[in-house]
Amino acid sequence: MSKAEWRTRLLANRAAVSVQQRVAEALALTEAAAAVAGRTVCAYVPFGAEPGSIGLLDVLRDRGSRVLLPVVPPAPGPLDWAEYTGTSGLVNSRFPGVLEPAGPRLGPAALGLAELVLLPALAVDRTGIRLGRGVGYYDRSLPHAAADARVVAVVRDAELVPRLPAEPHDARVTAALTPGRGLVALPRPGMD
Repeated sequence: MSKAEWRTRLLANRAAVSVQQRVAEALALTEAAAAVAGRTVCAYVPFGAEPGSIGLLDVLRDRGSRVLLPVVPPAPGPLDWAEYTGTSGLVNSRFPGVLEPAGPRLGPAALGLAELVLLPALAVDRTGIRLGRGVGYYDRSLPHAAADARVVAVVRDAELVPRLPAEPHDARVTAALTPGRGLVALPRPGMD
């Protein structure tokens, strides 16, 4: 399948996930993420049927992590970052349904401060290829991550697949975080 076909299929599957399943998955993801969090964690605010929850961000903060969230730039490029200070500090982004922090912008290089980077993904394969929504913000951002950071795609169990189509610009992840399996290590780039 092409990337577009994968996206269509995965988005349809996500739309069919019940609210009860989303809540149960969010709790499992929160426990798993909290167990591997570092001093600084770059994460995201889920929207639509994406796995995760704002509660995960709150747990990370409550356990002592500094949580940075992406801010979508006005033109395609690397994401900007700002600190998550709680739900009252979130505002609507320029994309409907997407929330981002209202605080001071830290620039794309702030991604390099994180020991753990949690990324939204539609799917990830066993070689670390992450399928996003196709805009490329994370592919442009991940070169700013620290070389030793855990770069983790957050997906449902069925969204960890054997193989996805890849292009040279696709940035690889080092692990997947799923509700049922927790943290699943994936090969480092160049090791497969």
